[in-house]
Amino acid sequence: MKMIGKFVLGVTALALTTTAAFAQAADWQRQVTRIIASKQTYPRSAQMRGEEGTARVKIYVGAGGAIERAELVAPSGSATLDKEALSMTTRAGSVPPPPGGATALVVPLTWKLL
Repeated sequence: MKMIGKFVLGVTALALTTTAAFAQAADWQRQVTRIIASKQTYPRSAQMRGEEGTARVKIYVGAGGAIERAELVAPSGSATLDKEALSMTTRAGSVPPPPGGATALVVPLTWKLL
């Protein structure tokens, strides 16, 4: 029985560590999304044409937090908005270092006329 108790304790500790790491990664992703969104503008030409949409951009972040590159993984339907989505990552430049080292994440960016 002692061996089973140690195994259960080990699994519980591993689960808590994994849960904490997952929460830390999720918090980092929210931070990055906020930083990128803070660089968002609505291009005047897109507004005048009534263009709206959501672009999904995959952002590659180095271990130190530098945004190394970005690629459009789902276009918005507007070339102007897609170009703006990629420009936002350039304007951000860097983000907090990822908790687990270099990584990539997909950020949805939405433009909607009010």
